[in-house]
Amino acid sequence: MNKYLNNRHLSFKYAFHGLGYMMRTQPNARIHLAATVLVIMIAVWLQITTLDWALLFIAIGLVWLAEGFNTSMESMVDLVTRDFHPLAKIVKDTSAASVLVASFISLIIGLLILGPPLIQKITGWFH
Repeated sequence: MNKYLNNRHLSFKYAFHGLGYMMRTQPNARIHLAATVLVIMIAVWLQITTLDWALLFIAIGLVWLAEGFNTSMESMVDLVTRDFHPLAKIVKDTSAASVLVASFISLIIGLLILGPPLIQKITGWFH
């Protein structure tokens, strides 16, 4: 049992090291963090439903997963070669495109969930 718990501890430790690396080295990850915090703050302010929270967290998670995989793919390519290679470019470009797609999908979800109550709250100030 101790070996099992120690291995779980190490798994979490390495995962947090990976998250730390991503936050230190990837400017877009810091942008995603700012967007995540902003969306959560707005959602709290708007007092959205439990279902809306679930959808927002799925969208946020989608972006973070894509960013993590993108960071992994870029690091793997850099490990294999520092020289320009058309296939290395394809790996990096398609990996970055995945983050872009995830971000757009999340933006749409966020606007669908937060947009109407935000507009209602803002227009309510002027009436």
